Amino acid sequence: MALTLTSPAFAAGAAIPAKHTCDGPDLSPALAWSGAPPAAKTFALVVDDPDAPAGTWVHWVLFNLTATLSALPENLPKIETLQQLGGAAQGRNDFRKIGYGGPCPPPGKPHRYFFKLYALDAVLPLEAGATKADVERAMKGHVLGQAQLMGTYARRR
Repeated sequence: MALTLTSPAFAAGAAIPAKHTCDGPDLSPALAWSGAPPAAKTFALVVDDPDAPAGTWVHWVLFNLTATLSALPENLPKIETLQQLGGAAQGRNDFRKIGYGGPCPPPGKPHRYFFKLYALDAVLPLEAGATKADVERAMKGHVLGQAQLMGTYARRR
C-alpha cells in the first residue's frame, strides 16, 4: 500500500480555505496519512510554493513525527517542539519563523502549495529551527516512502 496524504480542509488540487492563509487566521490545516511503510520510524513534512516570484518559498518544516502518528490536528502551535506530537520539531520557514506560515502570494494567479510527507527509517539528528535544506540533507538515504498533497491559493486584492 502506498503512502497517501489527505486533508479534511481541502481536496487534492483544490483551493486552500482562507483560514489557512494570511488572509485569515493562518491556521495550519489538519492532515491525515495512511499506508506508511512498516519500517518507518519517523515522518517529516515540508510545505512549499514553487510559484513564488523569487523561487520556491518554504511555508512549513516539521520533522521527527513519531511513526505512531497518522494525522496532524488543525492549528498546531508555532513553537519549536510539539510535545502533543511526541516531541516532533518544527523548523524555520521562509518567513523566518518557526512553524506554519500559510499561503500569502501576491495578488493575481493562483499559486500551488505542495504538502510533502516523507516516511523515514531514522530520527533526524537536527535541532528544532532547522531549515528545509537541513532536513533534506539529513533525510538523504533514509526515505522509505513519500506522499504529496497539492492545494492552491490566489489573493484577489
